[in-house]
Amino acid sequence: MFDKHKTILIIEDSATQALFLQSRLRHDGVEVICAWDGLVGVNMAYQVRPDLIVLDIQLPRLNGIEVCRRVRATPEIGQTPIIVLTSSAGPEIIEACKSAGATDYIHKDDLAYAVLVEVLIQMGIFPRTPDEVPA
Repeated sequence: MFDKHKTILIIEDSATQALFLQSRLRHDGVEVICAWDGLVGVNMAYQVRPDLIVLDIQLPRLNGIEVCRRVRATPEIGQTPIIVLTSSAGPEIIEACKSAGATDYIHKDDLAYAVLVEVLIQMGIFPRTPDEVPA
């Protein structure tokens, strides 16, 4: 059975991007909280203990790579899956994300939400079939 009480923390400085993701994910039955900068995001991750973190790279106060490192270094939240969803591209960015402990990397484009949903299905955060979607 699908657990509809999953929580996703979105750490994204673009209000447009964050609110779009928040709206889509909430529509699909997931609780979503947002942080607008990296430092607030790390603190929220520690306080809320989300099931998943969706993280941009280019953030104020603390960039996404450092957020990833700090989350991984904190025992209470260190095992939380982290998906980097960013417009930053290139093999050096992908390698930096992996080295910092990111679970997955998705490039922001027109298909980014569909790819994110597929990853969430694979992680068990979203249901596999429409019949499993919460009412």
